[in-house]
Amino acid sequence: MKAHFDRHGYALVPAVLSAADCAQLGELIQPATAASGGTRCLLSQPWCAALAARLRADPALGACLAPDALAVQCTYFEKSAGRNWLVPMHQDLSIPVAARVDAPALRGWSLKEGAMFVQAPPALLEELVAVRLHLDPCGPDDGPLVVVPGSHRAGVIAPAGVAAARAVTPAVACIAGIGGALVMRPLLLHASSKALGQSRRRVLHFVFGPRTLPYGLNWNVAVQAG
Repeated sequence: MKAHFDRHGYALVPAVLSAADCAQLGELIQPATAASGGTRCLLSQPWCAALAARLRADPALGACLAPDALAVQCTYFEKSAGRNWLVPMHQDLSIPVAARVDAPALRGWSLKEGAMFVQAPPALLEELVAVRLHLDPCGPDDGPLVVVPGSHRAGVIAPAGVAAARAVTPAVACIAGIGGALVMRPLLLHASSKALGQSRRRVLHFVFGPRTLPYGLNWNVAVQAG
């Protein structure tokens, strides 16, 4: 799995949590509002920080993480017939930080749910690893994540280059069972279509990164406190 992850930028790990574990987690998460697909501010909650530590200790997941990797963000995504949405092909380029720092290499500043985000330098983005934990089964009709294998090795891809990358390598749908996890590099090109059925697709998307950041940046205060 580690070799697959290094080469393709993603790997699927089945049954990281049991169905009972996923049901308990579902009770802890506030349902997404009709106007949104979820929230990105969960890691400050004790149960979420404990889950991040559990994922970090999992042998299969841990093999894809740096020895000192730190959970720096957790986003909840919920997709259903009543809350259906899609995301075009893209890379994840922003990280949550404690405060703005003026440096030529830092751009794309934004405020999301009260937290400051910045587009990280490519060298830092290459160190990040995301773990997407599925609380529900995610089949072909449930709007699964679709990825372009190996695209993470091209660095930050300009919008005009996305179509060219897809033409070279066909996209792959990441199907997962309940409690399964998708480990991926945020620089991997990925997209998500609308769900076709009546099911619900809930995902906890964790991001792990290095403990220290360049340019005097610090991770979000809530993350450091956790």
